Amino acid sequence: MTTGSTSPTDPEALPKAEFSFPGPLRDQLVAAILDGSKTSTTGLLADYEHCGEPLPEVGSLAAVADSTDRRVAVIEVTDVRLSRLADVDLPHAIDEGEGLNALADWRAVHEKYWHSPEMRRSLDDSTFTVSDETTVVLQRFHLITDLR
Repeated sequence: MTTGSTSPTDPEALPKAEFSFPGPLRDQLVAAILDGSKTSTTGLLADYEHCGEPLPEVGSLAAVADSTDRRVAVIEVTDVRLSRLADVDLPHAIDEGEGLNALADWRAVHEKYWHSPEMRRSLDDSTFTVSDETTVVLQRFHLITDLR
């Protein structure tokens, strides 16, 4: 997600927050943001670095994009921290709103995504894998405005 400091009254001027790639997973994650069950997310530091994007900043606002690239919500970042993948805690995993209540399940789902052909293409690395030592970006946020 990209940072910004524009008023939530103009969502078109805000940077876009894209959760996953367009499709069923993004639709599920956006629905969870809109119903309040998703208040955290985990990204790869390698992805931010590869895209040349700065890390999100506390207080920054972003417009959540759905699979059709429509801005459907405004969120505010409330916490950002870097962590080893092995150190992600259960409260963070649960707050991702995917219905996963065990760290092993959360990790398996995320590894499947991070090892997917789409993610590897996005990183320009056909053999990309994560390990306990992989640095992840843990974000917390809250819903400011539902734009639907």
